[in-house]
Amino acid sequence: MKCVMVTGGAGFIGTNFIRYLLDESGYAGRVVCLDKLTYAANLMSLEDVARRHAGRYVFVRADICDAAAVGAVVDGNGVDVICHFAAESHVDRSIVAPDAFIETNIVGTHRLLEIVRARMGRIRRFHHVSTDEVYGSLGPEGRFREDTPYHPNSPYSASKAASDHLVRAYRETYGLPVTISNCSNNYGPYQFPEKLIPLMIFNARDGKPLPVYGDGMNVRDWLYVRDHCEAIWRVVTAGADGETYNIGGRTELPNIEVVHVICDLLDERLGPLPGGGSRRGLITFVKDRPGHDRRYAIDCGRIERELGWKAAESFRTGIRRTVDWYLANADWVKSVQTGEYRKWVEDQYGGGAR
Repeated sequence: MKCVMVTGGAGFIGTNFIRYLLDESGYAGRVVCLDKLTYAANLMSLEDVARRHAGRYVFVRADICDAAAVGAVVDGNGVDVICHFAAESHVDRSIVAPDAFIETNIVGTHRLLEIVRARMGRIRRFHHVSTDEVYGSLGPEGRFREDTPYHPNSPYSASKAASDHLVRAYRETYGLPVTISNCSNNYGPYQFPEKLIPLMIFNARDGKPLPVYGDGMNVRDWLYVRDHCEAIWRVVTAGADGETYNIGGRTELPNIEVVHVICDLLDERLGPLPGGGSRRGLITFVKDRPGHDRRYAIDCGRIERELGWKAAESFRTGIRRTVDWYLANADWVKSVQTGEYRKWVEDQYGGGAR
């Protein structure tokens, strides 16, 4: 593999994947970070990578729906592997404004598949990063397997399900060299604060209300982002063409317990709130969102058996790393909360490619 293009590389998981690829994986080739730079993209998160790997890292601002622009990037950089992270991913936003999810997640994936199809023999692997939300909601028992029927319940999960089906169809119809991974909820450094864990960390740190949907008993399987990145690279380098691999942390927790752990860690790190009292007292239960799946749980036995991957972090160790990272990176947090990162991005990269 000479050049890996990471779509959505300035997003949360894409950023961590690029950092893993260049700093830890042993990969010796080049990396193209391709991103449209929507609100959730933050190139400040890769500024040090750009400096340290100036000869191996390049950023290009482009929309995956722009086939001509992306095709030119692929050809101009000799891309032979595409890791496709680019997606609209926030469920709440998909409920309010689903159009962007259809355009990016479905149409954008189709454009990329067509780019690969036009370059058969030159692209060695197209890896599509998806979610466990395509499977719908579980009851109190069982776990999602690779052969679990799809049953998406939100515009976001429906758009990801459609993109998964497109990737499989292009494999079956045209023989594209594809793999798919469906992961559970990620957490860790550089996550945009609309998501549960960073939102709770920021609000609890600042003594603000901690909004929890419904009764807080919706269960998710939590996966530390660095573990996810290692799993994806294992699939890219050793996974079988046309196959799907579920990636999970084997850590099922109700949302309210996640929030309790964060509150207790911040009490431990920062002391009680002014005037005394635990940050658990900031928890406020709010009206549940429409179509809120009750429980997700991943059976990741296949990737463990066949590719030898296993999550290194438990939730207890991973959440400590995460809380400590956000507390130690106050400047990054401030830039996101104030929106300063958007001005920085436009000042640095507003012209397009670099």
